[in-house]
Amino acid sequence: MDSLPSSFVRDIKHQLITKALPMSTVRLPPALLPLPSSSSCAYITTISSNRTRGKPKSSKSHVPSPTSRKKGESPSLPALMFKALDDIIVDFLDPPIKPSLDPRTVLSGNFAPVDELPPTECEVLEGSLPQCLDGAYIRNGPNPQFVPRGAYHLFDGDGMLHSIRISRGRATFCSRYVKTNKYTVEHNLGFPVVPNIFSGFSGGMASVARTALFLARAVTGQFNPFNGFGQANIGLAFFGNGLCALVESDLPYSVRLTPDGDIETLGRHNFDGMLSVSMTAHPKVDPETGEAYAYNYNPFFPPFQTFFKFDREGVKHTDMPVLSLSCPPFIHDFAITRKYTVFPDTQMGVNPMGVVLGGSLVGLNPRKVPRIGIVRRDAGSGCEMRWFDVPGCNIMHIVNAWDEEDDDGNDVVVTVASNIMSAEHFLERLDIVHGLMEKITINLKDGRVSRRPISAMNLDLPVINPAYIGKYSRYVYAGIADPMPEMSVVGKLDLAKRVGIDRCVVTSRNYGPGSYGGEPFFVARDPEHPEAKENDGHIVSHVHDEKVNETRFLMMDAKSPDLDVVAAVRLPQHVPYGFHGIFVRDSDLS
Repeated sequence: MDSLPSSFVRDIKHQLITKALPMSTVRLPPALLPLPSSSSCAYITTISSNRTRGKPKSSKSHVPSPTSRKKGESPSLPALMFKALDDIIVDFLDPPIKPSLDPRTVLSGNFAPVDELPPTECEVLEGSLPQCLDGAYIRNGPNPQFVPRGAYHLFDGDGMLHSIRISRGRATFCSRYVKTNKYTVEHNLGFPVVPNIFSGFSGGMASVARTALFLARAVTGQFNPFNGFGQANIGLAFFGNGLCALVESDLPYSVRLTPDGDIETLGRHNFDGMLSVSMTAHPKVDPETGEAYAYNYNPFFPPFQTFFKFDREGVKHTDMPVLSLSCPPFIHDFAITRKYTVFPDTQMGVNPMGVVLGGSLVGLNPRKVPRIGIVRRDAGSGCEMRWFDVPGCNIMHIVNAWDEEDDDGNDVVVTVASNIMSAEHFLERLDIVHGLMEKITINLKDGRVSRRPISAMNLDLPVINPAYIGKYSRYVYAGIADPMPEMSVVGKLDLAKRVGIDRCVVTSRNYGPGSYGGEPFFVARDPEHPEAKENDGHIVSHVHDEKVNETRFLMMDAKSPDLDVVAAVRLPQHVPYGFHGIFVRDSDLS
């Protein structure tokens, strides 16, 4: 196997180790969008039928939090007793909070949570909104509805959706929580009851006590985990004629945008009872067939991973269990080609016993060799999965994958992905993590694996034109961070540029001093035009100016030499740094 040049990897790791020195300032991933507070939207039904760098502004330790709370009768006596026990665990059993999990740090600056905001008209500061963008850009991310008393990880926040609805050159902004089962129960009680997966299990006795308390709440009927306990805070997907908010630990939550730009949660979606456990937050939709591919994983017993697909109408097909995994993986993203599905199996894994032993539910096994699994899209069984070792390659986000052939006509699978260097710090020290974008080529005939770094820049949250999912794509748009997660620049990469480690970054736009953006998203100018160029469209993103605490919706011309600004819209409240978004056109919204 061809590996990355040792001098290149050594230089990258030296930079990471240099950054790792004091732990005084901690940076963690971004948060996203809100939803309506009216009780009419707080459904916890299950949908069964198919539908046709933020630095603190001051030294104060106060963490802003949403103000909307339970209105109505007081919690029951058992609920108050359980809350008292929870307080005892926090005050007497939990170990000292690590700096990277201290909510005073994690939720400072533009990571601070916001309240829900009903549809509000926005001011266009610069340029104009073109008619081809009539639709809605929606972004998802964590936004805790309660100020955490103990340790807090950004991944644990309640899902919030931030939508900007564009129509005839005007923009309407709305922020709403995803009304998950977890959110609704806790909102009605007025305090949290579900332990935080990434920060709630940090000590042996405390972890055991917190688990026992959660089970007691379930047995007494205060919280039913079978109705879901996920936060729906990672991403969104549109398939089967419906829009869903997603997280790996739960079923999708069906959501919709109203004509006036509001966001409603319709319920937990189990696809006519065919989906019973959970689903990835990164399903892949084939733009030509309309089929959607997804997977889930089980942290407790085999099969540890199962993949499946939905047809164009959203009907789920048979599960394909993967029996060749010996331990539960932590697979955040995957890819499809015209013929194959591509799964990374990294050193990151899920370890339930680690909770009991005082560790994290998600951890890293340094002895494990990362690998990539490839299976045909039309496979009759998950046993057909083939695995290929890729030492030192811990993939978190995949840009795209496609099919090629070697000189003898044998199938070759090409994957472009972000390799997380120093993955052992991913959950706690995101500020010293480096995303190295690589091109990985696997010959399915002889098993040869070759790898080539595309850029030494710190790149993550990469996107392409969605019409090119599963086939060769030339252009990539990604956030450029230094350090993570402060993305002060958006870059455009041209994968056809093969000379020089950074020659493929052909243009970029710096957001300006003190301004940081989130994930970019590509919106085609005319998606129905058969001869439209791959980069003929716009790049949209939220950009936050920390000097004035103001967030803008920025639209850039993807074809222009400098990613020229087409329009900038001032949003009525700041949008916390977040995760993944989507653009949905008017024709799909209706």
